[in-house]
Amino acid sequence: MKPQSHDLFDESTMSFGDHLETLRVHLWKALIGLAICVVGALFIGHKIVAVVRAPIDSALKEYNLDKLPHPDDPVLDPEQKTADQKATIEEMIASLSSEKEQTPETKTLQKILTDYQYRLNNIEETMAEPVTLAVQEAFTTIYLKVSFVAGLVFASPWVIYQIWLFVAAGLYPHERKYVYIYLPISIFLFLGGALFCFYAVFPFVLNFLLGFNKLLGVNPQIRLSEWISFAITLPVMFGLSFQLPLIMLFLERISIFTVKDYHEKRRMAILIIAIISMLMTPADPMSMLLMMLPLIFLYELGILMCKFFPSATASPFETT
Repeated sequence: MKPQSHDLFDESTMSFGDHLETLRVHLWKALIGLAICVVGALFIGHKIVAVVRAPIDSALKEYNLDKLPHPDDPVLDPEQKTADQKATIEEMIASLSSEKEQTPETKTLQKILTDYQYRLNNIEETMAEPVTLAVQEAFTTIYLKVSFVAGLVFASPWVIYQIWLFVAAGLYPHERKYVYIYLPISIFLFLGGALFCFYAVFPFVLNFLLGFNKLLGVNPQIRLSEWISFAITLPVMFGLSFQLPLIMLFLERISIFTVKDYHEKRRMAILIIAIISMLMTPADPMSMLLMMLPLIFLYELGILMCKFFPSATASPFETT
């Protein structure tokens, strides 16, 4: 008697119509999960926007702090010294507050000075804020766009799971086993590339590019919607490029390349990596180098994966 199998997909003999019906069910489930995550992201959209704009806010604040006058600079006019201005205003407010009889004019002047003091104390934050150029831009181009992308990211495990349930029915058990191994590695590499871009690449790239504004004496006015598009696109490019080791493993398993080829053509591979890094990043050498150097390391990792991962006799890419 044949032992009962506990594999979910062992009995996967279906007609073409059954496959279409299964596809429809999984697509609906994926879309429902996506809709729920997008609606949820709308409620916390302002927090997500704050996270996405954090690198540009930090870079602009540092840029504008360098432009503020230093109180000990002898070249500057006394009227331009920020610290002296603050001290003078504080003295005037204290003097007005100490008066026994507060006239309407005194109260008005005190209010004006207090408001000016507040604005002066917050000048760095004000100067470091990106701008919008249309009244509807903050909602349509920024808030909704970020919420949808965030919802897609949050829903991606569920969407991938539904796609996998449909595809796995047509795979053999040994093929499913290796997909279970390589799929988490692929997700890890993608997230690693995106996080590397967000936390390591953005600060260097922004400081490099804003440095040219300072060199040319140009005051940057960053449009928030354009930064959002940039901040979403570049991490995706890094995440995709970090799939290099798995691509190398795939090509080796289907016998297009061998480990020996990867060793012998390392120089050519570095040239191709440089070209890919140039095409997938903005037109500045800093971001190109920050993509190129990790990819060279990942190229070596790909060689190690081809050597030590299961051989082609039990390959996940082997056709049956």
